[in-house]
Amino acid sequence: MENIEGNVWKFGDDVSTDLIISGKYKFKTLDMGELSKHAMEGADPEFSGKVDEGDVMVAGENFGCGSSREQAPLVLKELGIGAIISKFFARIFFRNAINVGIPVIEHEKIPDETSEGDKLKIDLNNGKVENLSTGKVYDVDPLPDFLLQILEDGGLVEQYRKKGKFQWED
Repeated sequence: MENIEGNVWKFGDDVSTDLIISGKYKFKTLDMGELSKHAMEGADPEFSGKVDEGDVMVAGENFGCGSSREQAPLVLKELGIGAIISKFFARIFFRNAINVGIPVIEHEKIPDETSEGDKLKIDLNNGKVENLSTGKVYDVDPLPDFLLQILEDGGLVEQYRKKGKFQWED
């Protein structure tokens, strides 16, 4: 998988799926382009207009808590978020993010030692995150090969479209 490089957008603890995309929008449309205009607006009303392809969200504990809205990681993918780093993720969000093709990394120190606007380089294959702004390099637990393959394929649905089967169906 190619390295991910992008600017950091910082958030705190307990970023819920309702904060990522409010239910008041989710029930009006399933158009991800339209929904993504409202991503994170409860925390930063201008967020969707500031994000660049490959940018990285960095948050504290319990990212993606709340209801299991698949639209939450989908709107972040639509915005071009390259990866999300958190001290830990709500389990359903973690897997939903992988399934739609967004890399997620759990790490205790990176959220505390990273500032908004820093530039990160993420090497998922080798389990490294480098803060290009500070020079600090972090070892992270590498994702298992089967999850890396899902990400490489662009998500679980894309994997099936490309291969006509899921990787475990061999």
